[in-house]
Amino acid sequence: MELFLFMLERVGLIIVFAFLMSRWRLFRGVLFKDQGVKEKVWLIIIFSALSIVSSYTGIKIESGTINPLNQMIHSTINAEEAIANTRLIGVAIAGIFGGPLVGVSVGIIAGVHRITLGGFTAIACGISTILAGFITGGLSNQLKIRQTFSYKKAVIIGICAETLQMVVILLVAKPFEQALQLVSIIALPMIFMNAFGILIFFIIIKTFIDEEERTKALQTHQAFSIAQQTIEHFRKGLNEESCRTVAEIIKREIEVDAVAITDTNGILAHVGVGEDHHVIHQEIVTALTKRVLVEGRILTATSAKEISCPHEDCPLSAAIVLPLKVQHKTVGTLKLYFINVSSLTGAKKELAEGLSRLFSSQLEYAEIEQQRKLLKDAEIKALQAQVHPHFFFNSLNTISSLIRTDADEARALLIKLSTFFRSNLQGARQMLIPLKNEIDHVEAYLSIEQTRFPNRYDVQFHLDESLFDVHIPPFTLQPLVENAIYHAFKNRKEGKIDVKVQRLNNKLLLLTEDNGCGMREEQVKQLGKTIMQSEQGTGTAIWNIYQRIHEIYGTEADFHISSTLDVGTKIMIQLPLKATRWE
Repeated sequence: MELFLFMLERVGLIIVFAFLMSRWRLFRGVLFKDQGVKEKVWLIIIFSALSIVSSYTGIKIESGTINPLNQMIHSTINAEEAIANTRLIGVAIAGIFGGPLVGVSVGIIAGVHRITLGGFTAIACGISTILAGFITGGLSNQLKIRQTFSYKKAVIIGICAETLQMVVILLVAKPFEQALQLVSIIALPMIFMNAFGILIFFIIIKTFIDEEERTKALQTHQAFSIAQQTIEHFRKGLNEESCRTVAEIIKREIEVDAVAITDTNGILAHVGVGEDHHVIHQEIVTALTKRVLVEGRILTATSAKEISCPHEDCPLSAAIVLPLKVQHKTVGTLKLYFINVSSLTGAKKELAEGLSRLFSSQLEYAEIEQQRKLLKDAEIKALQAQVHPHFFFNSLNTISSLIRTDADEARALLIKLSTFFRSNLQGARQMLIPLKNEIDHVEAYLSIEQTRFPNRYDVQFHLDESLFDVHIPPFTLQPLVENAIYHAFKNRKEGKIDVKVQRLNNKLLLLTEDNGCGMREEQVKQLGKTIMQSEQGTGTAIWNIYQRIHEIYGTEADFHISSTLDVGTKIMIQLPLKATRWE
């Protein structure tokens, strides 16, 4: 019982360590993200240090009794002595979270260190520590403890590692009678307490991880709630009316003292504290906002001096100023103000960063809408109309659903959605674009569709990257892939699409081929030559591609469609490889 109490005291050190590590964001990130060399080195250093400290703080056992002169730290151990300690907790957790390499490395470091301390069990404990690293790392990968965060499996691994140590002591330590006496005293306390220490470590880390995930989920939900309320207004662009409404929504949804929105010239809206001197139409006067417009990055102020408001009685003493960007160009700022610096929390900073990205995307969508209204080319307009509203909202619904399960994938998909619409905007402005841009457009579209319908179809790219700088008409490949997805596999659960870009007879070959339902011969003859009305669609996209390439290249271009019912469709476009560029 006395040894149980001493061991419980040492486990308390593990609990303190776990608590401190759980508050260190870098450590939590290393534990759960994909681990490269740098992350594994960090884990080896941290858990080796924990294991070494555990050896130093062990409880001395001499002649079958607990040494009454036990000190907190032991730098050496006499030949007749041994120590009961929590060293294997560090080794086990290292193997569980870092895998075999980290577990073995920590086991070797901790084992060699234990041997240097001395005592009649030094060699046995050193060997068992190294073996524990092998076992915990290997079993962790097999049982996927890091992925599932299973308390039970982790505790079982800890028990196995500590039991192994007892067996090795009996086999290696001499004399056997003394080893047997030692094991009879320390086995139960060490096995039980080390397993208990692993359990507590897991619980503490998991508690803080869950807390962080809940906070992120709430922030994401709040950010998208605000975005949903503001999207209608930001569609109108940065103007006084829309910005005033947006600022009021943000102030209502977030606990801030004031919200302001500016363009590059002046204040468009200011709601809350400071309205008396932060007035619309006024030129930007705060140095912080000017810096954000120039540098294009988020800046934080924690004092009135940093805000640099020229008004002497301005009560605002903290702020987050975020850039609003369109096409990577800063077009304005969103500012969240606070009277008390303590109100400027990390959670609010993260939420503000999310809003900045969402609002920037909304403004880009607004610009897309504006450009679509100003288009004079009827063919491009017809292609733009292919971007149906339901695709946009279905994409947002998909992203919204992903937020609950995989925030990182949702963020990546939102970027792809932005890339897709940015490509549409570029295509509306230019007659020719680099082939690489068109490929990016296709990939962004596919990322969204394949997230909505996983495993529905397989798209294979065969690309000659040396042709990526060749300029082609925009909306050449993307509508072909979209047509295949929406029409070729309409009554099928899965399908395959091949996209080829290569050089053929000194021409650029663009080819899409699917194994879908195919078409009748009469349909193939009309497709591309005229707009058809049918249940499957109008053929507008194909017609536009056909018309534009022949308008630009004349007889030097070739457009060919071949299709067989229940076999598939192949569309081949050949363009001349010439350096003509249309701005």
